[in-house]
Amino acid sequence: MSFEVPVVDISPYVLDGTPEERAAVAAALDAACREVGFIQIVGHGIPTDVTDGLASAMDSFFGLDLETKKTYVTPPELNRGYAPPKTESLSLSLGVESANRMNDFFEAFNIGDAASDFPDLDLPVSAYNENLWPDADAPGFQAQIMPYYREAGRVARTLVRAFADALHLPPKFFEAYNSHSLDVLRMNNYALPAGTDVTLDGDLTGMGEHTDYGIVTVLWADQVAGLPVLGRDGGWHDVQPADNALLVNLGDLTGRWTNDQWMSTLHRVKPPVINGTIERRRSAAFFHDGNWDAVIATLENCIDDEHPDLYTPVTVEEHITAKLQGSRAGVRNTAAGAEAERVLAAAAKE
Repeated sequence: MSFEVPVVDISPYVLDGTPEERAAVAAALDAACREVGFIQIVGHGIPTDVTDGLASAMDSFFGLDLETKKTYVTPPELNRGYAPPKTESLSLSLGVESANRMNDFFEAFNIGDAASDFPDLDLPVSAYNENLWPDADAPGFQAQIMPYYREAGRVARTLVRAFADALHLPPKFFEAYNSHSLDVLRMNNYALPAGTDVTLDGDLTGMGEHTDYGIVTVLWADQVAGLPVLGRDGGWHDVQPADNALLVNLGDLTGRWTNDQWMSTLHRVKPPVINGTIERRRSAAFFHDGNWDAVIATLENCIDDEHPDLYTPVTVEEHITAKLQGSRAGVRNTAAGAEAERVLAAAAKE
């Protein structure tokens, strides 16, 4: 069985295309979401200087010495700030344990929407954490990151509008679920200083097998190998972004909405080791996760005799909290049955 990530030009939704052009995009997205769950999108409209600024800011921060970066570590319950290598395990977000519990070899820095960004709403700071900016050590970091953050948010909301058309829902259906979305930008770095010896012991990996948690993820990444995606054939297939493309994948909440007719696809990161050193790879994942208090229940038009309802309603807060307790605090997520089974089945084939 061949595996291919479809390329979809979303410019008719970005540039106010004709109804016929938008319908063609919606149909292409529907097919990609049903068959793969990953999409290469072009025509997104993010200027090159914005992505260049993102990459420059990431290089500036991740190039600092480890002790300086550790001053920006926050407690596990705060999804902000710096995460050093081997302090997380994405597989635990699916309830899958490994020999080394916190074994993911990547470092990351998170920012996101804060309660103070919504002064007219009484949002909990525990869910909408305030950001921790490292500008004292990486000057200009915030000024370079925020333009990309805003552009990625625009792309995510553009995609959600197209999803409504693809699912034959009212055009503004998702606005009740993403008006104060729990959006997070996670900037990842897979690298070691030149000449560092690397031993991938046991289950040590770049980033463990996982599905994303929310509605949709918009990913900027280097064109470097190391992002395997689990296909319907049960095998892992490497994915690299095309020129000027962003990678998009669905999260668990969209899987729940669509009764798994659209795929929240398992993926992981396996950093390539060349002459004992992990090759540099960077990525920035924008997670569009929905309003913390929104209740996600299966769409009625995704339930029939052939597709009985697989899910009970859950709030975004309940779902995201269980996932983060697994990845960041090492608390095994016992609610992730189907996803965990897929991980174990794929591991058995390797």
